[in-house]
Amino acid sequence: MAESTIYPQFQLGKSRFDQNTFSGRLRHFLDVIDPRTLLVSERRLKECMKLLDDFKQGNLPPGVSNAQLWEAQKIKQAAVHPDTGEKILMPFRMSGYVPFGTPIVVGLLLPNQTLGSTVFWQWLNQSHNACVNYSNRNATKPAAASKFLLGYLGAVTSAVSIAVGLNVLIRKANRFSPAGRVLVQRFVPFPAVASANVCNVVLMRNSELTEGIDVLDANGDVVGTSKIAAKHALLETALTRVVLPMPILVLPPVVMAFLERLPLLQAHRRLVLPVHSLVCLAAFGLALPLAISLFPQMSQIDVSQLEPEIAMATNDKAVTYNKGL
Repeated sequence: MAESTIYPQFQLGKSRFDQNTFSGRLRHFLDVIDPRTLLVSERRLKECMKLLDDFKQGNLPPGVSNAQLWEAQKIKQAAVHPDTGEKILMPFRMSGYVPFGTPIVVGLLLPNQTLGSTVFWQWLNQSHNACVNYSNRNATKPAAASKFLLGYLGAVTSAVSIAVGLNVLIRKANRFSPAGRVLVQRFVPFPAVASANVCNVVLMRNSELTEGIDVLDANGDVVGTSKIAAKHALLETALTRVVLPMPILVLPPVVMAFLERLPLLQAHRRLVLPVHSLVCLAAFGLALPLAISLFPQMSQIDVSQLEPEIAMATNDKAVTYNKGL
């Protein structure tokens, strides 16, 4: 297959897939979360960044293909924040979300949780989420460290409170059989995690609502700072955080309830945890690209919906903003 079919003409800062369709966004984010980018060396990252800089300056060495340019941009986008230009720590990159988050999901879904284990796994999950949200936020405006701490405390408190409360209610429910109680307890993490995820996003990125975020015209120039665009960005991100845990926390309990009846797992109980981990990994790997593909990272909004001063500052009918991930 010809390279031009697979790799279109390179465009700096653009995706090689159509971001106006869900399938195009899904293919784009499968690139963004590719865990192989975690193995890229610092030297290779610098080479990619230099290649993109050369392209931007019009000093591209002869013989560089579109495939090389798209690959360089993929590596940079996976490791470097688009607003700050700073390298994101591995566990908090989107490409590291599944590898580093799967053990936490396994812990959340362990049966027969004690109060202590419930608190621990909810705390660990929201700690990881808080760092991922902060690392992949819209960073066109500076955010105080106190905002991070507020979001972290709020998310952890809400997750632990809801999870512990639901567990207490279930244990007091006499109408459940022992097997039914275990199954229901496995579903407890979903409402706890989903509600905490929303709190996490809103509290972690609250400064965007008060300060606003930059909006860009068709040339990529900043038109102004919009609080309305910030609300759209947070709403879209919060929705992805509600959808994200659905397959991760709902599918494994259903699948494991079936698999644990199989003679192999009945006879070899030591296999339950490894099988459970593989099921969680598969569900996480499926859920993440589907959830973050609901909206493009660089979203558009009509200027008529924004502040009057922004509408007056551009002739474009729509402007672009970084939603964050």
